[in-house]
Amino acid sequence: MSTTADDDRLPRERDRAPKQDRSRATRQRLLEAAVACLAEHGWAGSTVSVVAERAGVSRGAAQHHFPTREDLFTAAVEYVAEERSLALRALFPQGAAADDRQAVVRALVDLYTGPLFRAALQLWVAASNEDQLRGRVTELEARVGRETHRIAVDLLGADESRPGVRETVQGLLDMARGLGLANLLTDDTPRRDRVVTQWAALLETALR
Repeated sequence: MSTTADDDRLPRERDRAPKQDRSRATRQRLLEAAVACLAEHGWAGSTVSVVAERAGVSRGAAQHHFPTREDLFTAAVEYVAEERSLALRALFPQGAAADDRQAVVRALVDLYTGPLFRAALQLWVAASNEDQLRGRVTELEARVGRETHRIAVDLLGADESRPGVRETVQGLLDMARGLGLANLLTDDTPRRDRVVTQWAALLETALR
C-alpha cells in the first residue's frame, strides 16, 4: 500500500520542478523588463501591462508574481542591483591590488551610468511624490547603498578604522552618482575619464 502511494506521488513531484523553473524564469523576465521600461519610459509610462507585454507574459501572470505595481518595480531594481553587485565582485575576485585602483574606481562609476541607475532614478523621483512608494524606495536605497559601500571598501582594500577613510570611500560613491546624473542628458565620457583618473590618484594617497 505505501509503495503504491509513493509511486503515485513521484510523478507529481517530478512535475513540480519544471513548474518552479518556469515560474522563476517568468519572474526574472518580469524583473528585467520592469527595469528596462523604467529606464526607457519613466515611472509614468511603465505600467504593469507594459512590463508584462515586454516580458511576453499575461498581466495576470505578472500580478501573480507581483500583486502591485510598487511590488514589481522595487523588486526589479533590487534584483538588478544584486546582479550588478555580483558582476562587480566577479571583475576583481581576489580584490584589487594598489595598481588596480583606477580600474576599481572606473567600475564603480560605471554602476551609475547604465540602465539600472536610470531605472533607480525614476523610482526616486516617483517616490518623492508618492507616499505609498517613498518608504519602500528609501529602504531599498539604504540597502543598496550599504552593499555598494561594502563592495567599494573590499575592492579598494580600504581600512575604515583609519580616520577619514570611510568618508573618502563614501565621497567616491557620491561623486560617481553625480557623474551618472551628468551623463543622463549628454555623453560625459571625456570629463568622466579625467575625473576617474584624478580620484584614483587621490585614493592612492588617502588609502596608503
